[in-house]
Amino acid sequence: MITHPIAKINLGLNVVGRRADGYHDLETVFYPVPLCDALEVFPMDSRFPSEADCDLKVTNIPVEGDEQRNLVVRAYHLLKTDFPQLPRLHAHLYKGIPTQAGMGGGSSDCAYMLRLLNSQFALGLSDEALIHYAARLGADCPFFILSQPAYAEGIGERLQPVSLDLSGWHIAIVRPDIPVSTREAFSLVKPQKPGRNCRDIVAQPVETWRDALVNDFEQSVFALHPEIGAIKQQLYALGATYAAMSGSGSALFGLFRQPIDISSHFPQHFTRCLEL
Repeated sequence: MITHPIAKINLGLNVVGRRADGYHDLETVFYPVPLCDALEVFPMDSRFPSEADCDLKVTNIPVEGDEQRNLVVRAYHLLKTDFPQLPRLHAHLYKGIPTQAGMGGGSSDCAYMLRLLNSQFALGLSDEALIHYAARLGADCPFFILSQPAYAEGIGERLQPVSLDLSGWHIAIVRPDIPVSTREAFSLVKPQKPGRNCRDIVAQPVETWRDALVNDFEQSVFALHPEIGAIKQQLYALGATYAAMSGSGSALFGLFRQPIDISSHFPQHFTRCLEL
């Protein structure tokens, strides 16, 4: 049983308010990107000595923290509580999506784990029910249940579909080896309503986005790490129609009409160029 969790980018990201619970209210458009992990699960042999009901091995790109506290394992236990018939499982996660990039890799992994368990073990959960479970795991997780373009509000869990099709565009991704603290990034942003909502901006041609579609985290992150801001400017210099940081970083992306050999321009960083 194998599935391929995908990444996302943020098209506009506005921090519009601070909540009483310590979180922030956001406005953003999530868009799926065909940069994938591979998640495989298979039944655990009854003779396997592990005391865990679900064990996980992560390969290719290291992930910080205890693997047994990974969101993939937490997704299993979340469903196991309500569906005790789930068997003991091994899970292997091959990471292709860079970590700490603002591309939702961990959120996607756990959402796709929910989807896989639901389909493979005939749990009968609707998309709406899966979204409810995903929201209990993290703010970005519900988006990945459907993995379709969506406008998000709240902490990212309130979703509305948007009619946005970037088919034929090429996305160049650059993830510098610079960790960005999400907590610190939020602490430096002053919440405010934007003059124009990102949902309205992305309804216009991509050629109009450059001066209108804003990620509020860029100002503070670029001030702390000027080299990240320099990558955005280089993407424009290379011919990107639109470029931005995704989430709170540190990955940046550029939308190009034609494919570009992005690795030759950023040989020291993680790079990909994909057709959307």
